[in-house]
Amino acid sequence: MTTTLRPTEPLQNAADGTRSRHYQVCVNSRPVGGIRLSTHPVFGSSVARLTDLRIEEPDRGRGRGTVAALAAEEVARGWGCRRIEVSVSADAEAALRLTRALGYVLRNRGMEKPLGPTPPGLPAGSSGRPMTEAEFVPWEEQGRESYAQTWMERGVPEAQAREKARRDHEQLLGRGTASENMLFSVLENEGVPVGTLWLALQEERAFVFDVVVDAAHRGRGHGRTLMLLGEAQAVAAGRPAIALNVFADNAPAERLYESLGYRTTSYHFSKQLA
Repeated sequence: MTTTLRPTEPLQNAADGTRSRHYQVCVNSRPVGGIRLSTHPVFGSSVARLTDLRIEEPDRGRGRGTVAALAAEEVARGWGCRRIEVSVSADAEAALRLTRALGYVLRNRGMEKPLGPTPPGLPAGSSGRPMTEAEFVPWEEQGRESYAQTWMERGVPEAQAREKARRDHEQLLGRGTASENMLFSVLENEGVPVGTLWLALQEERAFVFDVVVDAAHRGRGHGRTLMLLGEAQAVAAGRPAIALNVFADNAPAERLYESLGYRTTSYHFSKQLA
């Protein structure tokens, strides 16, 4: 039997420059599922995204999804893409097995923690305060550079990484410390600044964009205190949950978040095509 992809629509070209197309997954011309392929809205036309891969129940377990994903990779190569990305829910065990079997490499994962009505307290001697505008300027510059470096270390070309960092920071931080629904905090211990926290108040949860302990003060539990500060701010703002992103090679951060009760909700993979 032959598994192929059949387009169900013309190639879609969006205003932001991305392209996309839905396909039927067919076995000997019989539809058995679907898949969507698109280019990345930030990294551009050289990066593809595979989404909505679905195989109908009677045809599962027969390799249809594997062949469909490989066929989508060939389409992406035909579009000139050099990398392809896919996101998988943490509870989708079959999809996770397929993704890893196809050679995708884990890049980062999303984690989330439900919050109760009572904000956690901070250790004695520790307190948080709003970041000043004077502190914000060098903090933002350093954070943008660190963010770009993080993507470059994971195989993203320098130009793409720096453009992503610029666009993300411009979109989220365009008004400095007055940026909408953003909280920028400095953690102090015995009156000495030891770290910073960037928390976003999203519609249904809070999101930790950045947490940094100053190099001279690491190894003393301040990272945990910063996370507790974020949880306290989220509870005070009426958010029932707090979430974050952690890159795959940051084992100390993963252990910290897990010890605080965060659970993985999604995995994000990448694969080189050329």
